[in-house]
Amino acid sequence: MQQSTFEVWVTRLLGWLDEAGRTGVAPPDGDHPPGDPATAPGDPAGHPTGQPKPDRQPSPAFNTLALELFALQFQRVEPYRRYCEHLGRTPDHLSDWRAIPCIPTAGFKEFDLTSLPPDNRPKVFYSSGTTGQQVSRHYHSDASLEIYEHSLLPWFARHLLPDRPSMRILSLVPPTAEAPNSSLAHMLTAVLRRHGTAPSHGACHISPQGTWDLDLDLVLRELQSACAANEPLLLTGTAFGFVHLLEALGNRRLRVVLPAGSRLMETGGYKGRSRALAKAELYSALTRALGIPEANIVSEYGMSELSSQAYDRQAGKLSPRRLRFPPWCAPRVVSPETGAGVEPGESGLLEVIDLANAFSVLAVQTEDLAIAHEDGFEYAGRACAAEVRGCSLMHP
Repeated sequence: MQQSTFEVWVTRLLGWLDEAGRTGVAPPDGDHPPGDPATAPGDPAGHPTGQPKPDRQPSPAFNTLALELFALQFQRVEPYRRYCEHLGRTPDHLSDWRAIPCIPTAGFKEFDLTSLPPDNRPKVFYSSGTTGQQVSRHYHSDASLEIYEHSLLPWFARHLLPDRPSMRILSLVPPTAEAPNSSLAHMLTAVLRRHGTAPSHGACHISPQGTWDLDLDLVLRELQSACAANEPLLLTGTAFGFVHLLEALGNRRLRVVLPAGSRLMETGGYKGRSRALAKAELYSALTRALGIPEANIVSEYGMSELSSQAYDRQAGKLSPRRLRFPPWCAPRVVSPETGAGVEPGESGLLEVIDLANAFSVLAVQTEDLAIAHEDGFEYAGRACAAEVRGCSLMHP
């Protein structure tokens, strides 16, 4: 049976993800085509105003794939097509990925932004929120989850496992079997399956009230076991989950010095919680309580509406914290007033073009503020009008 145009595109994307995931850079593909961002008219330096700058410019391969996917989604995702037509931006008039209309995340609450038919949506990721809030819905099929894991696993390994293929892992997030609508649970279950060596564990479960409850006794046993075996440990969890762990250690007057090579991945914020620590304060407290050096604490940025994640450093490298998406994504910080890209050091709304969102919408405008840098971006909090959300809300 002959493949459809979309199936051919997905096959090309998977090959591109494999190559870019291994190398961490976009595959070269010759000269920039006319109209590509690298040759588009702009300032005297030869790039359009706003970031990304030339050293972080997505490759011509990215521009081509993004425009092709936009055209396919324009055909296949009817609410997105209506939105683009309302803006007057259609595939036949675009040659630059930055002109692809970004749909606000609120669109995932109001519409089924998917090309998947209703009978082929076995998985849906919801955004977390407070009671009564409408949640985003990101539908997935087996094929879209294959792309999702092709995206998440190599970029996770590049930042959390740069020196080894696998290690002992302790997750402070429930397994996807218990939290099937959490993208974070799916992500860390996939990580545990691919990269976790025995004994690796999850130590969080869903309570009867639907909150994420840490099994603190199991966590403490695993920490002590790793120390006794002199085996480095990777801990993964939300900021609020780590606050719970710090409180438990403090209440029991315990301090653990995990073996050299141990590391930690933290994600999410506090999103309206009464107990909150600034990032620097949280990381210092984790270093004191667990013996994990600050260079081995990595922050992750992700959301249910995207299929790729950003990390702020590679474990073991004490470099400035800059969130970076993989080469198949293009983040952009834009002015809320004009929609134009801001200059380095300025703040604005974060937009992301994510090629791994093949079956939904590739261009997403988040409700998050970010500070632009030439080598990435910093998360700067939620936009004023944004609803409270985030995985930390799932902890009691």
